[in-house]
Amino acid sequence: MSAKDLASTGTPELGKALQDLDPSFNFSTTFISDGTDIIRPATLRGLGPDQLLVLVNGKRRHQQALVNVQQTVGRGSAGTDINAIPMSAIDHIEVLRDGAAAQYGSDAIAGVINIVLKSGAGSGLAMASAATTAQGDGDTYGASASRGFAPGSDGGYLSLALEGRRRGETNRAGVDTLRVDPPRVTQRIGDSLARDAYLWTNAMLPVGRGGELYLFGGVSKRTGEGAGFFRPREDARNVPAVYPNGYLPAIHTEVRDASLAFGYRGSLGGSWNVDASFNHGRSELVFHERDSINVSYWYEQKCPCGIYGESPREAYTGTLGFQQSTFNLDAKGQLHFLGQPIFVATGFEYRRDSYRIEAGEPVSYQYGRTNNPALVIRDQHGGIAQAGIQGFPGYTPATQVYAGRHNTAFYIDAEHKWSEQLTLGSAIRRERYSDFGNTTTGKLIARFDPTRGFGLRASTSTGFRAPSVQQKFYSSVSTNLNTAGVLTETLTAREGSAVTRAFGIAPLKDETSRSASIGMVLRPVSNFSLTADLYRTDIDDRIVFSSTIAPERGACASRTACPIKAILDPLRVGQAQFFTNAVDTRTRGLDIVAEHRVRDVADGTLVLSGQLGFNRTRVKARHSQSWVLSGEQLFDDAQVLLLERGQPRRHHVLAADYTRGAWNANLRANYYGEVQGQGFTAPYVQTWEAKWLVDLALRHALTRSLSLAVGVNNLFDTYPTRWDPTGAAPFPQMGFTHCWETCPFGVNGRTMYVRAEYAF
Repeated sequence: MSAKDLASTGTPELGKALQDLDPSFNFSTTFISDGTDIIRPATLRGLGPDQLLVLVNGKRRHQQALVNVQQTVGRGSAGTDINAIPMSAIDHIEVLRDGAAAQYGSDAIAGVINIVLKSGAGSGLAMASAATTAQGDGDTYGASASRGFAPGSDGGYLSLALEGRRRGETNRAGVDTLRVDPPRVTQRIGDSLARDAYLWTNAMLPVGRGGELYLFGGVSKRTGEGAGFFRPREDARNVPAVYPNGYLPAIHTEVRDASLAFGYRGSLGGSWNVDASFNHGRSELVFHERDSINVSYWYEQKCPCGIYGESPREAYTGTLGFQQSTFNLDAKGQLHFLGQPIFVATGFEYRRDSYRIEAGEPVSYQYGRTNNPALVIRDQHGGIAQAGIQGFPGYTPATQVYAGRHNTAFYIDAEHKWSEQLTLGSAIRRERYSDFGNTTTGKLIARFDPTRGFGLRASTSTGFRAPSVQQKFYSSVSTNLNTAGVLTETLTAREGSAVTRAFGIAPLKDETSRSASIGMVLRPVSNFSLTADLYRTDIDDRIVFSSTIAPERGACASRTACPIKAILDPLRVGQAQFFTNAVDTRTRGLDIVAEHRVRDVADGTLVLSGQLGFNRTRVKARHSQSWVLSGEQLFDDAQVLLLERGQPRRHHVLAADYTRGAWNANLRANYYGEVQGQGFTAPYVQTWEAKWLVDLALRHALTRSLSLAVGVNNLFDTYPTRWDPTGAAPFPQMGFTHCWETCPFGVNGRTMYVRAEYAF
């Protein structure tokens, strides 16, 4: 898809633009989900965010620092922050909807997205845009400029892209009839306030005979202001003297992302070329809590005669950081075997990943100023006061970590054209990881073109996904009451911790996959094409984030009668969650793409396109290495439903694009199939019905350089299904109106925008 296609969507977010254009891509909308509000999960073919590999100019893009641990699509994963790349820097995007671990290594089970940056000298584009919703909120203003420069006269270039925007918050919360009197809106449900800034570059300098040095990458900084749950006046987590009407904690997030790749491409002589490169990237997510309070600080006794009666209202709550450094040495060319030419690509890769968790300020996590759980601090109702800042408690010194791992890989990819009609290929890749050992993957492909207008293609492959360092080293701790009313810790336990060892949870190992696809290409005439691809992907030992493991309720006659309680109580852990290889899944699907170009339609050109996407993921088995927990306890029905029905099983895109002279009109309709969830309403299953969304854009070239575009996204102001007032109670009564756990297209409704572009 081209830069023109991306611009036609009218959205400034790369993730949303891709979702509008490609039905196999999903970019779920999230809110009240901590850091996932600003780094939203991007998926392909209904699989996980970390099973999609993103490349920039053909080089591996680093992952995000955030682990999605809230009840959202992609729970338990750390994918790629797709919105860290500005659209102003992009020339086009290539999507490989096929397992490619044998070529690219880990994370390519679902497929590969390659983002190709603008290159060349002598052209520039400046853009300014403004948008708002039909409700009059969410005002968005953006500006960007890109330009290619020639640093010399030998064919090199330096391309720069600068982009910035501000998005206002939206709120579709209803009246809270449950927690306040008189009823009023207490929640904030919608997009958060966001400010984004980007600077990217892509450069090339010719050297020697046919060689070139290249460099590309960029920096971005994005800030967001999300919301937590409302705390009413009488809530134990409130201090009425400070917040007499209750309060809504605000979670301020700052995403800092940077990457730089440089290398050399050149000829080795004959048909062989070499590419040596080094690529470094980092992602950092900083949390800061505002409009909040630490209740245990406020009510902590200063002396027998009184209490402190004070607490900060905001706090720095910690930082997550991820870094990746990759060295590649690749060569490709032709070999002759038995007189037959064989195209060969081969190479070596070294990669190091590291992960960091930095603790927040003491007030963000402490139980009183001494952080002594033996100390009795009473809240406004006489119960044990909650520890830490409200909304997003800080990471503690016990969860701080700086750790990493490295891996090496060798691969070879061969392809031979046996005849004018038949091409066969194969690939094999061997990787060795410093933390869990070796893995080998392979792929076979075939292409048969009996005529110029008809072709068949097929592939079969094995794949893998290494457990990410985020999944291996992430942990968090908060202090809560256990079922006996004793102050204990609730722990997200990392691999190898006392909790995971006590439950018998083995260290993470790689996911393994088997994929197969078969498809056809039909071009009966020059202005019409049709492709259809049927696929299946089986993943064994898929890494998931477990359900919450809590002690048994009620009286326990013996330790053996309550084994979970017997493990957690001595460790002073009230409940636990962890990452584990707990499920096997199967995904099946069908992608159909058709395009028909008609010339001389009222003196213009009409392009009609249709893309139909069908996929279905099923959890084949749940299993456990634990001697205490069954697979059904480790990964309960609510998590199975999120995996199977959290993303639309059907996503279709129909579009008509008409150009006549200086005018262009684009009409696009997206169909999102129904989704379901019960993470907040179990055992009730909430269904959000299938919906059509229609977008309309009109563009006019005022001069050869200046153009103006206006558009409406979600023309008919379509919203997701409303929450069931009975089955989903009490959430509708608290003001939750539409979706939450899974939202394919969000809750903002109609959006209008205007955009001006100037080419120079």
